[in-house]
Amino acid sequence: MIERSITSFGANGDGQYDNSEAFSAAFNAIKEAGGGILHIGKGIWKTGPIEVFSNTTLYLEEGGLISFIPEPDYYKPVWTRWEGVECYGMHPLVFANNQEHIRIIGKGAFDGSGAVWWAMLREKHKSGQKLPVTVIERDLARLNPGYERQPSGGGSREMQFLRPPLVQFRNCTGIYLEGFSLQNSPFWTLHPVFCNDITIRDIKITNPADAPNTDGMDIDSCENVLIERCEVAVGDDGIAIKSGSGEDGIKVHKPSQNITVRHCTVKDGHGGIVIGSETAAGIFNVTAEHCLFQGTDRGIRIKTRRGRGGQIGNLHFKHLTMENNLCPVVINMFYRCGAALSDGWFTLDPMPVVYTTPSIKNIIIEDIKATGCRASAGFIAGLPESPVRNLSIADSEFYTSENDPAHPDESDMFLGLPPAETKSFRILNAYEPVFSNVNIVSN
Repeated sequence: MIERSITSFGANGDGQYDNSEAFSAAFNAIKEAGGGILHIGKGIWKTGPIEVFSNTTLYLEEGGLISFIPEPDYYKPVWTRWEGVECYGMHPLVFANNQEHIRIIGKGAFDGSGAVWWAMLREKHKSGQKLPVTVIERDLARLNPGYERQPSGGGSREMQFLRPPLVQFRNCTGIYLEGFSLQNSPFWTLHPVFCNDITIRDIKITNPADAPNTDGMDIDSCENVLIERCEVAVGDDGIAIKSGSGEDGIKVHKPSQNITVRHCTVKDGHGGIVIGSETAAGIFNVTAEHCLFQGTDRGIRIKTRRGRGGQIGNLHFKHLTMENNLCPVVINMFYRCGAALSDGWFTLDPMPVVYTTPSIKNIIIEDIKATGCRASAGFIAGLPESPVRNLSIADSEFYTSENDPAHPDESDMFLGLPPAETKSFRILNAYEPVFSNVNIVSN
């Protein structure tokens, strides 16, 4: 075991010097020693992607900022999971693959220089790009045969501009994260996938509210996870739990389960605590409690659709405060992003139940106080062939904002449903839901 400072590997924290070789040398030295501690002091430490190995502690001193160089060519393809499908994508900015016992602690920060990446994506959309164009996009297209048929959540897979997450742990065990900040991610911000035994504590995640696909956390096919006292303000879902998409996720068959989220605050973004929409391997045994969802489009958000697959069940949401949401409670099995009416998934007629048909059951929602519900108090839309089952909402208050211009149909992103008329609870294809001591007040 060794303990070293990044400066001992020739690094310079002036905000200009490229420290890619220094970080590589430092983590390789720790790997060769069987583990160790790397200290990052005050300064701005510019670098390309970094890879972390087993038995490593990365300590970021307050005032220390690791800033990633926004050059796509730095982030060579690696095997990963991108929007629920195993494929090659750009190398995560911070990456650990098949490792164990990693700690990242301290009051420093990681900055993904996301503005450059978001501008590139917006320019591609503006130009109408629908196919791979750049060298790295074409490389990824060659590495991902059949990518045109892979499902997407709206991140523009068709271009193969598979932007990197800021931090990704893949197939790792024993991850402990505490105290630092993550900001300006090119894509999803913190993405553990196929991991076990994760603690995420006192982390702050910040991306602009209009930054595309910049989820705060995506807990993806992971088990035994604790998330507490974190602050998230991002441009997409805040704290999301996923388990793969469609046939690929069903084949991999790694559920997310045994997850606790408590004493967290989520602001802005599309959802506070979010299940899906990548649900293929199942999501079970999730508890979210004592959290504040402030100004998020939705508070509790469960989203999936035909073709996504997976069983969702044993979810418990309690002691939550929600303020100024479009809709505080959403269960949506007609989720539209990455799909179109022509795909045939959005009919209101019953379809055959097949292995890609999702199911949702055993949901307890209690002690919710939601004020400023701008679009509606709740949106529940199961499938006619797979209705939501065993849903209980108790001891809760919802205050709808009748004068807010938001329409009830803005409660969530869906296709195929007729227009809603009121800002109360919309319920479609739910089998005997139970409401106990629930007050909906029009303001």
